[in-house]
Amino acid sequence: MTQDIHIIGGGLAGSEAAWQLAEAGFKVRLSEMRGAPADRGGEMTPAHQTDGLAELVCSNSFRSDDADSNAVGLIHQEMRTLGSLILREADIHKVPAGSALAVDRDGFSAGVTAALEGHPNITVVRERVDTLPDTPVIVATGPLTAAGLASSIGSATGADSLAFFDAIAPIVHFDSIDMDTAWFQSRWNKGEGKDYINCALNQEQYIAFHTGLIEGEKTEFKEWEQNTPYFEGCMPIEVAASRGVDTLRYGPMKPVGLDDPRTGRWPYAVVQLRQDNASGTLWNIVGFQTKLKHSEQVRLFRTIPGLENAEFARLGGLHRNTFIRSPELLDPTLRLKSRPNVRFAGQITGCEGYVESAAVGLMAGRFAVAELGGRAMTPPPVTTALGALLHHITGAAIADTYQPMNVNFGLFPPIPGRTKKADRKKMYTDRARTALGDWLAVA
Repeated sequence: MTQDIHIIGGGLAGSEAAWQLAEAGFKVRLSEMRGAPADRGGEMTPAHQTDGLAELVCSNSFRSDDADSNAVGLIHQEMRTLGSLILREADIHKVPAGSALAVDRDGFSAGVTAALEGHPNITVVRERVDTLPDTPVIVATGPLTAAGLASSIGSATGADSLAFFDAIAPIVHFDSIDMDTAWFQSRWNKGEGKDYINCALNQEQYIAFHTGLIEGEKTEFKEWEQNTPYFEGCMPIEVAASRGVDTLRYGPMKPVGLDDPRTGRWPYAVVQLRQDNASGTLWNIVGFQTKLKHSEQVRLFRTIPGLENAEFARLGGLHRNTFIRSPELLDPTLRLKSRPNVRFAGQITGCEGYVESAAVGLMAGRFAVAELGGRAMTPPPVTTALGALLHHITGAAIADTYQPMNVNFGLFPPIPGRTKKADRKKMYTDRARTALGDWLAVA
């Protein structure tokens, strides 16, 4: 098949970009190195476990689905409006998670893979690409870009990539959880009310657990990994614990809104687990991304009441993420200023999170559709969630201190005048919906 555009990387961003282009009638070559034979440079990343497209590696949650008062929920809604494959498959493979959108990760990846491989305008090629082509291309290789292509990108940008660490939370088999000790409940009984498993700790147990996190044996850094900063939104739990003895009780182990059925009161601290697959056989420990050694994880996490006999489907891990200095390198349509045939999408641009990665892939795909069709396309208004995220990536952020960012209302232009916080969120989302509708009418 003769290609109109080449997409490198079959993660969430590359998959979404390919779908947008193919649905618009353009021929796409989608290259993915996972699953490629040895003579094509097949390579697995330190974080992935399968060769499925759009594999989710550190969580199964797309976070809040509240489109009226949450910026993440709003971007979900905007992506659905624009025909997102990622959100379509997330909705199909949804599992209970309160007011959040969480998915069966295997079913989700299988659904995306089947949709892309079955599309007549997409050719999925299992191969590693080591150099940037001179033809139209979208680079969506994510935070674990292979060394050869990373070097080619470095040569094209004339700037060193930045990097940070991203840690993976462990997953527990449900049948190994002691449900006589743990209980089902969502915080404040939101969603279905029973979307999380809760394990309560008293003060003595919490202090011992905190000490174990601080003193536990950690993964050692390689020389080239020294002084690489963490992303605040995916902080390893032992790093957060080092900031103070009560830090976790105001973070992933906060007990508010949860009533221990044995006492009728809020516990001193709580460990929560969220359903990880549709059948409910796997549950991930919320906020427990970690760089503890595996043996330390098993020993320490089995001190949590209810997890004394826990069997782990996956233990936590650590991998290095790389992203470019997008605010100075990319134009408002995600093209590399020094080589306009190259667009970037997803986490390599410096966005953070599954949803944001797919959203940037969606925008890159739509910009490419317009360009290949011989027309100009104005970026979405900065008052929309998509536009606010894009604006941050391509110029609003300070390049010298650029760090990965989730979508949030802080990226939006302020609402004029003095308003209550609760009202302000609804004003943001109402304004965004109007702006998106106006943009679509002329885009």
